[in-house]
Amino acid sequence: MTVFILVAGAFTGPHVWRDTAARLTAEGAEVHTVALTGLGRPPADGGAAVDLETHVADVLAVIDAAAEPGGEIVLVGHDYGIHPVLGAADRRARSIARIVYLDSGLPQNGVPALAAVPDQLLREEAAERATASGDGVMGGELPPPARDEWHRWGSTEGLSEAAIDGLTALAAPQPLGTLLQPLRLTGAVAEVPATGVLCTANGPGVEMLQIMVDVGTPALAALADARVTFFELPTGHWPMLSCPETLAGALTEAASGGGHLLTPVDAGRTPAHLRPFLLDVPERPRERTGNTDLYLPDGPGPHPAVVFVHGGPVPAEARPTPRDWPTLTGYARQVAGEGVVGVTLDHRLHAVTDYERAAADVADAVDRVRADPRVDADRVALWFFSGGGPITAEWLTDPPAWLRCVAANYPILAPLPGWGLTGSRFHPVRALSRAGDLPVVLVRAGRESAEIAATVEEFVAEAARCGANLEIIDVREGRHGFETLAPADGAREAVHRAVGAVLARLKG
Repeated sequence: MTVFILVAGAFTGPHVWRDTAARLTAEGAEVHTVALTGLGRPPADGGAAVDLETHVADVLAVIDAAAEPGGEIVLVGHDYGIHPVLGAADRRARSIARIVYLDSGLPQNGVPALAAVPDQLLREEAAERATASGDGVMGGELPPPARDEWHRWGSTEGLSEAAIDGLTALAAPQPLGTLLQPLRLTGAVAEVPATGVLCTANGPGVEMLQIMVDVGTPALAALADARVTFFELPTGHWPMLSCPETLAGALTEAASGGGHLLTPVDAGRTPAHLRPFLLDVPERPRERTGNTDLYLPDGPGPHPAVVFVHGGPVPAEARPTPRDWPTLTGYARQVAGEGVVGVTLDHRLHAVTDYERAAADVADAVDRVRADPRVDADRVALWFFSGGGPITAEWLTDPPAWLRCVAANYPILAPLPGWGLTGSRFHPVRALSRAGDLPVVLVRAGRESAEIAATVEEFVAEAARCGANLEIIDVREGRHGFETLAPADGAREAVHRAVGAVLARLKG
């Protein structure tokens, strides 16, 4: 018999699992929902401070009570719940058949749960509320979110009004010691098979995760292990409330080892982002200075220029660096062949917290390009890709006269729910109304991931509302990064149209 032990996330308790647990039980599984101290039940010794070790002990007690010959224990941790799950599994590794990461992060040894909270303001609030006792145990509580604040902790996509009401009414304060005490692991838990259940309205799906593994994100390399599988749910951060039966089905399949496998980087294949550009573009002279490459057209100039801005986050260790990726070099050679300087650069978007310095890197590169005597400083376009999209907000807000066009391919055009950047200035949807008549060319992938497509739809709606000068080029069968994938129908034509649209703004 499969034994599921379900551990809820911050502010919540066993009640959130009601419908999912009922479905699993109906399918013949044994189900235990863990009441974490301070969330589902009061502390055993009155007013003692509650920390992560307290919650690890809560999970251990359920494991020990449920363990019996022939039973396969599947530990499921949602959100914060993955921290006590891993702490307990590390001490009972031989008793656990599988760990399920339900829309959670990848906690590491020595790192507290608070580090995984994306919203900086929430992290600061938690730190300010914490109090230390004489023995160093952190006390205090973080109040649960107000009804309209749950989105700061994850996407509420798929939740009914009644579900949000219930989530709010039954929420409990989170003991701060559970967020501030570092997780301690011996490494034993690394031998336990694992499954990630990805809620695609709140974070990346399998395809995007594969891209991140391919790029070389060190923390994700282990996800391509044959013992690690994945499922996608097209919903927000609380699938046990938005689609409990679908979640139960995924957990049942996970328990039997089902799910999607990622492909290791060294599996004898070329990662998608390093495959050849879909157009056969002749080589062009290239000059490299610092973090910037110039692909030069024929003639002395001055020529218009297009600066191509890569996406991310891209780990600092990635090789080759983005300015040498075939998509960027392909576009740069393409425009150089048509009389325009193509510019590629490396910027320091290594994490979603790096947009400030990445934007500064782009601005510095643009200044250097405009100062080059071979460049017409009054005719420059900026072309952004993927995770570089939020940087467009810097240029949509009061654009300079020399900026003739902004283009974006399969971009992220608003901070994603899990990023904690909702209030930041890197929000192109909010900036668009200040763009005036600046031409914007949007290359939209028809098979985009749900989380990114939602930001594009929001951007297009805002363009219609404020009368922005937006041209949309659709690649209906195109996926994220379509230029180096198997060419989709119409992809080559779309690239030609996009290049033509941008160059028309520069040369017109």
